[in-house]
Amino acid sequence: MDKIQVGDIFTISDETDVEQEVEVLANLTIEGTDYLAVSFLDDLKEGQEGDIDVFFVKTDSEGDLAAIETDEEFDKVSEAFDAILQEDEEQE
Repeated sequence: MDKIQVGDIFTISDETDVEQEVEVLANLTIEGTDYLAVSFLDDLKEGQEGDIDVFFVKTDSEGDLAAIETDEEFDKVSEAFDAILQEDEEQE
């Protein structure tokens, strides 16, 4: 599988097997693991800039998506993405 890029759109299923399309907002590699920040495509289309839900997933060694399983891992990834967003805002 090719590396997932910002702007890619794909379908995920939640724990109740409801499928939703998400768009990749950012990607980042931390300690050799690739992480994605994604948001639901419906939220993005509605233009709810301040209210969109962003969540993180990681890719495993086969390139499949996997959940972040610990609070420590989530916090590490969240802080790294926040730093990227702040850099982007400062450059604008």
